[in-house]
Amino acid sequence: MFERESALDVYRQALPVIGISLLAGLFAGAILGSETMRDGIESVPGILVLLPAFLATRGGVYGSLGARLSSGLHQGVIEPRFTLDQRLSNAVVASFINGMAVSLFIAVVAFLVLWIGAGGGNLLQLVGIMAVAGLLSAVLMLSTLVTVVFVGYRRGINPDNIVGPLVTTLGDVFGVLFLLIAIYLVGVFV
Repeated sequence: MFERESALDVYRQALPVIGISLLAGLFAGAILGSETMRDGIESVPGILVLLPAFLATRGGVYGSLGARLSSGLHQGVIEPRFTLDQRLSNAVVASFINGMAVSLFIAVVAFLVLWIGAGGGNLLQLVGIMAVAGLLSAVLMLSTLVTVVFVGYRRGINPDNIVGPLVTTLGDVFGVLFLLIAIYLVGVFV
């Protein structure tokens, strides 16, 4: 009987988040399919090369933070409050640094793929776009992830049930949106 109640509890907590993730994923797809995004993609060679890697790494980098937060909350070493806690600060800073480093690495690899395959590409432009998109997505993903996990935990929701869909959705929505913004911001300066 305990296993059935436990499974029902997991579904009760996860299904609303998965439903929201579905709607947000459709929103990200609408942004990606928009004429504005198509124009941005056409204006910057290499965006389609780096887009899948950029979106995938948002989930990997910030999913690790979600797992750390969840473990810390379950073990009682992190309190679900917004205070200057050394463990929380270290985890957030490490995720930020990893997210930015991976973003810049993706730009360099995309440039190399373009250079080897097509003999072209603009390294400065790709690095600029990934720096802006990486920074904007990092700030918003970190603040949203920590807030949702803490508020959910205080309301009795197990973070393990919501971190996966939350990080995947945030990574897709914020990644696509901020990539589009970065294309236009960097296009103004480069």
